Amino acid sequence: MYFFGPFEQAQMLLSWLKDTFTMVDRKRKGADYLWDVVLLLGSAGLAWYLTKSALTSLQGTLADPDKEKHEQARIRAKANLSRLRKSRETGNGEGDEALGDSSANGDQRGSEDLVLNEYENIVALEVVAPEDIPVGFDDIGGLDDIIEEVKESVIYPLTMPHLYSHAAPLLSAPSGVLLYGPPGCGKTMLAKAVARESGASFINLHISTLTEKWYGDSNKLVRAVFSLARKLQPTIIFIDEIDAVLGTRRSGEHEASGMVKAEFMTLWDGLTSANTRGLPARIVVLGATNRIHDIDEAILRRMPKKFPVSLPDKAQRLRILQLLLKDTKTEPDYFNMEYIARITAGMSGSDIKEACRDAAMAPVREYIREQRASGNAMSSIDPTKVRGIRTEDFFGRKGGGQILMQNHSRAKSSSDEYEDVEDEEEVTVDTSTSAAKVTEQSA
Repeated sequence: MYFFGPFEQAQMLLSWLKDTFTMVDRKRKGADYLWDVVLLLGSAGLAWYLTKSALTSLQGTLADPDKEKHEQARIRAKANLSRLRKSRETGNGEGDEALGDSSANGDQRGSEDLVLNEYENIVALEVVAPEDIPVGFDDIGGLDDIIEEVKESVIYPLTMPHLYSHAAPLLSAPSGVLLYGPPGCGKTMLAKAVARESGASFINLHISTLTEKWYGDSNKLVRAVFSLARKLQPTIIFIDEIDAVLGTRRSGEHEASGMVKAEFMTLWDGLTSANTRGLPARIVVLGATNRIHDIDEAILRRMPKKFPVSLPDKAQRLRILQLLLKDTKTEPDYFNMEYIARITAGMSGSDIKEACRDAAMAPVREYIREQRASGNAMSSIDPTKVRGIRTEDFFGRKGGGQILMQNHSRAKSSSDEYEDVEDEEEVTVDTSTSAAKVTEQSA
């Protein structure tokens, strides 16, 4: 047997170590190459993903520049329609039993089942739930005759069509209703009350809703108004100052404006077409204006029901005053409501409200001045110590009293314009005393 000497063993050990390190070095280089390939492939994949995402985002922006706006509209519209659905489930207004009866309306579905496009979502932002409207028929003074006729000819056929099924074509709700008259006489207030009392879906359509910067979008929004109204019927589409939206067409009118009017009228005529159950669509376009002569004749033809809302007469003004002052403190010995009703001849309901507001401020203003003169701190003011309204408070400031006095003077000299003053007694007010004595003389 051959034995290796120490020198040979050392050579063998060195050779083995050399081979081992060479093998490790080769493996290390192979791992480095593999890692480089992984990094290269990963970088290429990441670059492809980022490029694709950027191109997709750019494509979406070019296809729909208002994508973010439409998404926000979708979310808000869903919340709006959810409130409307809950309102109908709880029941509101004259026609609640019809609103909850699916057999009365073949087209109506729950708001949670509705599928709306991007334009319908924008219009749905204008939908107002009945419980969100703080005005009812009881809050309107002096329009009892109009209110009763609106109930019989609009609300009942709209919300309870089964009552008129024996003559549906003749007794169906009109496709359009127009409220016209001087400003401040309660047209918008009456429209709100109709929406609340009927319990129908109420689309409060604004001019800005139909105005879009992209060509053709306004027409799509008009179409969305009527398609959404069909899905939510019974529906009231309210347009305040309708003369500004659907005014008389002229030769020099912008093309886009003419197209919107034509689209609106075409779809409006389509309301007479039957739904899946053979009944006319229960949709009413309700307009309000103080310039009826500026409305296009074709629009007026589509609004067969026209209710004039004129300046209130004496009895109506008295009713308005009673409603406005029902929760306001007055001094019976120094306040004559009958006199105020006479002196406000020729004023609209809005003017009377502002006059009452000015009069209600007079006692507060007087009390504050007394406290300041006495050196009392403003924090020590006690609202219960403010006196009630007196007749003289309506004539104490130029913003209110002078208007009333001027109206009274005009009423005496212009019997044609203020017919209700002809039979009234001439009234003069002595404001030199706090009692505001009223001296009545025969006219």
